[in-house]
Amino acid sequence: MQKMKIGLIQMGLKTSTELEPAAIRDAMNEAHLPLIKQAAEQGVQVLCFQEVFNQPYFCPSQDSKWYAAAERVPEGPTCQMMQKLAAEHRMVIIVPIYEETETGVYYNTAAVFDADGSYLGKYHKTHIPQVAGFWEKFFFKPGQSNWPVFDTAYGKIGVYICYDRHFPEGWRALALNGAEVIFNPSATVAGLSQYLWELEQPASAAANGCFIAAINRVGSEVPWNIGDFYGSSYIVNPRGKIEAQASETEDELLVHEIDLDMVREVRNNWQFFRDRRPETYTRLTDGE
Repeated sequence: MQKMKIGLIQMGLKTSTELEPAAIRDAMNEAHLPLIKQAAEQGVQVLCFQEVFNQPYFCPSQDSKWYAAAERVPEGPTCQMMQKLAAEHRMVIIVPIYEETETGVYYNTAAVFDADGSYLGKYHKTHIPQVAGFWEKFFFKPGQSNWPVFDTAYGKIGVYICYDRHFPEGWRALALNGAEVIFNPSATVAGLSQYLWELEQPASAAANGCFIAAINRVGSEVPWNIGDFYGSSYIVNPRGKIEAQASETEDELLVHEIDLDMVREVRNNWQFFRDRRPETYTRLTDGE
């Protein structure tokens, strides 16, 4: 059997949002180090953090201060640090980060480093919300990453970020491109989305015959106070069953081993990919 041991880290903000973004970055990176070490000690092979993991979720504001939180990928300080840790621990690390690609152009990004520290590439968040409390278009340009799947030392993985999860097309595109496990780093607060949290991703895992690992932050963040980030990070299998889940309120490293052979077993059983009729779906892409 082909196994993969996954680690997910959920964490609350460790500093005041009044600090400069570089100071917040350094504090949050440092706060993750003990959990990264624990993940290595527990044999984690693929590790993922929450959306924009080393900053607050600043999108309730429209404050240009936060542009200074963006880093280059993979040249920036956070990616350089994670690249070294990936090589040191023989661990694939997915780094969800705020990225500057050129002056004034910013993306919500996940960089992927293989177990030897090599940089495999990145995914840019495709769907960008713009509603009260989530003014993301002020901060992020919509991505067009062409649904990359990263062939890592331990298996083929994809990334879909937070609000993306509401759009079934991307899950399908990643699965069709070969993803066995799709990671969804998020920052989402209690309310309607908490109900959807355990509805959409298990359904998408079952529809696409793949594992999905969902990561959310915890706590509330001053001064915005848009609600509590409810954690509840989890790993769901290709049958849509949640196999492991973290708490709603605590900083936590969730570690769970999955059986990748289940991907083939479930897809052979249901044959959703065989029975697709893409020639009948042109309405999904033609026109508004």
